[in-house]
Parts: sequence; structure tokens; C-alpha cells
Amino acid sequence: MLKIFRRLWKLFHSKKKSSSYERTKGKYEVPLKPGLKDNLHYLKEAFGPSNDLIIREIEVKGQKLALVYLESMIDRDVIQRDILPSLMRLPGDQVALNEINLPKLMRESLPIGNLKEHSSWQGVFYGLLDGQVALLMDGYSLALLLGADSWEKRAVTEPEIETVIRGPREGFTEDLPTNISLIRRRLRTPNLRFETFYLGRTTRTRVVLSYLEGLALEGVLKELRSRLKRIDVDGILESGYIEELIEDSPFSPFPQMARTERPDRVVADILQGRVAILTDGSPFALILPVNLFTELQAPDDLYERWVVSFIRIFRFLALFIALLLPSLYVAVTTFHHEMIPTTLAVAIAAQRERVPYPAFVEALLMQIIFEILVEAGVRLPRPVGQAVTIVGALVIGEAAIRAGLASAAMVIVVSLTAISSFTNPTFGLGTAIRMLRLPMIFLAGSLGLFGIFTGILAILIHLVTLRSFGLPYLAPLAPFIWEDQKDVVFRAPWWAMLSRPKLEGGLRNFFRVKPGIKKPEPAEFEPPEAEIEAMMKKQKPAQDKKDSRRPGR
Repeated sequence: MLKIFRRLWKLFHSKKKSSSYERTKGKYEVPLKPGLKDNLHYLKEAFGPSNDLIIREIEVKGQKLALVYLESMIDRDVIQRDILPSLMRLPGDQVALNEINLPKLMRESLPIGNLKEHSSWQGVFYGLLDGQVALLMDGYSLALLLGADSWEKRAVTEPEIETVIRGPREGFTEDLPTNISLIRRRLRTPNLRFETFYLGRTTRTRVVLSYLEGLALEGVLKELRSRLKRIDVDGILESGYIEELIEDSPFSPFPQMARTERPDRVVADILQGRVAILTDGSPFALILPVNLFTELQAPDDLYERWVVSFIRIFRFLALFIALLLPSLYVAVTTFHHEMIPTTLAVAIAAQRERVPYPAFVEALLMQIIFEILVEAGVRLPRPVGQAVTIVGALVIGEAAIRAGLASAAMVIVVSLTAISSFTNPTFGLGTAIRMLRLPMIFLAGSLGLFGIFTGILAILIHLVTLRSFGLPYLAPLAPFIWEDQKDVVFRAPWWAMLSRPKLEGGLRNFFRVKPGIKKPEPAEFEPPEAEIEAMMKKQKPAQDKKDSRRPGR
């Protein structure tokens, strides 16, 4: 019975999907007709009452033509300055135009670099929606698409989320050609590849894969292309759609792809053998494959001297504080009083004397209030949001202590946890830590330290089994790779980072720094003593003359 139900469900689901797909995708797979009037009639019916659809019919030496474009997507100067004058200056007369191949003559005469030829309405419609001009000719069942796209776009500005102390100040925008140029300007090599996909049956969003040929793993590229081709949704509005549709473990709280709005970070990851995904309309690029330690690295770690990489230790420490500090406080104050020094235990007991509920409930309430304040600060307008967050935290914390609803120690614990949460340079990993903090508090309130160790063990088991496009999420620690330890917790000097990560790009192109380059030795230059004495003798007579002119000599 169960097998019959499954077959019926699959049959119903497949029919529903195929019919929806045919209605949306196969609707305009219709060839053009030779008659110009028939083509224009079909075009008007397809777009309906669109105010920005411009159809300009012209006649050149007896040949009827029509320029079709969307006014909101094109540059008018290109039409007025380049396309129309070129059409009016076509060589030959009416008899010659009827005898020769007119589309070939158009391709040779029009001063447009991006010129394509399509014989189906689907290609024509997609070209119009991409900002191209369609040239329809009477007597020909094809259309020429001329590149004249131009639309409003945001200027390149400094990224607001990934701020750096030292490094470039350029960030991605919502315009895909602009983002590609920011990468191309930094990677000036013919091995840089950009593969284009169109995703979304309705939106037809352009998605571009960027990688270095000969460095990125073929297995990762093959799997990525396969997953992108399997996407069948109505629309892709942001890179977050793609991230959820192609990640390995969709139910994992940990991000399996890095997201960034910095071109320099994308270039640095491409040089290590990774692949970047750029989405039209989104200022965030996806990077894959990644590991846990990549998420803990800030963009300016590569620009400061290697000594500054010791700050990564504080990031790891802050990661553990953000995850475990509230649960440790609950476990110690509830089950393990003997682990607290006597003086501190008496102080905590005195503070908690007025609190009417256990430490578990206190920690849970304070964490919920903190998350609400963070969400309010994000959603409110920027000038108001910061003030509300700061004033709200101070007022609520002080009022909770005076009213006996929370102890001062708990307010300190929550404050340290909040500060440690914001030291994480990656928003996705920070969200995962905030999500796992509450289950750890529940385990600490029910089982004490044993519950905390159980939660840590469950997280480690999940991280060990997690994959990012087939690559281990805890690499290069699990599996342990000795050559890749130079950029995990600490960053070695650049002259010592000889190899790329072995599991990403090091298998195909191992060395990224020429072997044998060492730190520069101090210069062993000592001026000759004879030259010093000669210089002293030349300066001494001049000094004696100055002294002899003084009064009293």
C-alpha cells in the first residue's frame, strides 16, 4: 500500500512540475515569421500594455525595418548617435538591398560591438530584457540584437559590513559587469574564467562562476555546474537563494559557503583554488569550498604583518566565550558550587538572593532580551538603531538588577557574551553560534558540565562529518595536513607560505611562493675609515673660520 501511494505521489508531482515548466519556459520557443507586421503584432501581444516598450518603424531605401527596445533599459544616445545614422547610410539602392543578404550587410555596417542574431522569440525577448535593441527586417525570419544596455546602478563604495583597518576600500555593487571588472582588474591573467548561467524561469538572473583555469579542482567545478543546472525555481533575487539550493547539508547551522562583498577577498580565495559565484543584483559573492577556519579569518589578516595574526587567538577565544560562557555559568552555579572560590561563591549567592528563579531561567531570559535588542538595532534606521541598542541595554540591565530580576554577575556574563559574538568577522558563523547558545544553556541547566561536554561532542561530530562540496569542513586539522598549518590559527610570513592549501588548489599547483625566498638579511655596509677621516678634514677648516669670527677670540 505504501509503495502504491509513493508511486501516485511521484506521478502527480512530476505532471505538476512538467506542466508548470512548459507554461513558463516553453511558452516563447516560437520562431519568427518573415512578415514584419506579424512579428510586431506578436511582440505587442506578448508584452501587453507596457509603457516602456518602444517600437520605431523606419524605411531605408524601400526596405521596411523596425527598432524595438525597452526605454528603461537602454542608452538613447547609442540609438540616436550610432544605430539610426548607420542605417540611413547603408550602401546601395533599393534594388541592391533586395538582392543581397541584408542581415550580413547590417552586421558589416553597424558600429556596434555586441551584435547577435536570433531566429526564435525566446532569444529576442531575453535580449530585450537584458537591455539590447532588436532590429526586425521585413522578409526575414530573424532579428539582430544590438548591445545598447544602460541602467541606473550604485557607485563603488566602501563595504559597510566587512570593514578593515588596512586594505582596499572598494566593495561589490548590484551591477554584475561592475563586479566582474573589479575582479578582472586585480587578476590580470588569461587563465581567469567567467562562466555564465541563467537561473530562474521568470527572473532569468545572470549567475557567473569565477575561477582560475588549471588551479580550481575539476571535481568541484563539475559538481557545482551540476547543482546549478538542477535549480528550477521561479526567481533568483539574491545569492542567498543559490546558497540554500546548492549547499551540501541544508539543515546544518554552519555556513558551507563564505559570503563577502570585498573583491580583494574574492581574488585571494581564487588564488588559493576556490570558486566564486557572482549574482546579478546582489553585492555579495559566494566562495566555495570553505572550512571553519576560513570563516574566522578577517580580510585584513593578509595585509598586516604576520605578528598581527596572533589576534586570531583572541577570535578563537571569543568564539568559545560566545558559545559556552552562559552555559558554564549556569552549570557551575547550579550543580558545581565546589568549583567556585569561596569569596566569589559568597558574592554570587548574595547577588542572587533577590532573584526569584534559578540561574537557568535567568540566563534564558537575558539571552532572549539580548537577541531582541540586537534585532531591533538591525531593523531600525541606523542613527536611531545604535542609540536604541545602547540605551536599551544599559537601562534594561540596570533596571533588572535593581528590581531583582537578574543578578549583576549574569548581566556581566551576557555582556561579555555579546561582545565576544561581535568579534566574529563572518556573519553566517556568528548566527550559527547564537543559534547553538540556547541549546547549550538547556543542556547546562539539566545536566551541568556533563551536558556541556555532551553538546560540545555533538557539535564536533557534526563538524567532522560536514562537507563543503566534498571537502572536509575541519580541514586541515581533520584530516591533519602539516603543510597547511601555516595559515590556520597563526599566519606565517609570506616568504614562508610556500604552498597553497593541498585539498583546494595545492593538488594541481602546489607552490605559490618561489622556494628559497627567505627573509632579507641586514645590510653589511660599513663606510671606509679613510673616507670618514677625509670628510672630517674637509669640514674642520670651515669650522675653524666660523669660530675665529666670533668676538673675543
